[in-house]
Amino acid sequence: MPAIAFTIPILPGKEELDRQTMEEFAGPRRDEFEASRKRLGITREAAWHQETPNGTAAVVYLEADDLGTAMHGIASSQEPFDVWFRERMEEIHGVDLAEPAPPPKQVFDFQL
Repeated sequence: MPAIAFTIPILPGKEELDRQTMEEFAGPRRDEFEASRKRLGITREAAWHQETPNGTAAVVYLEADDLGTAMHGIASSQEPFDVWFRERMEEIHGVDLAEPAPPPKQVFDFQL
């Protein structure tokens, strides 16, 4: 399964909003979140908070049938949940997901 991992800074003071948003994904907005991810072909999504000398960053891991299609869908979908998701992510991270960004470059991969 194609996968991608990346980090994205969390704006100062927005850590709790990020945690609350993740709780919404697992709770009251679960059906919308699940429908969005199915529509986008995302089969797994996980996130962690990592404390750094420059503040908190989110570490995000995604698996999708087609990562390019999934990332394009996140950036461009006009479905109400997806629009809300982009707005919330901009509020938390200060990044407009509708703007293209270069993907991370994998530099190492070890497996037994």
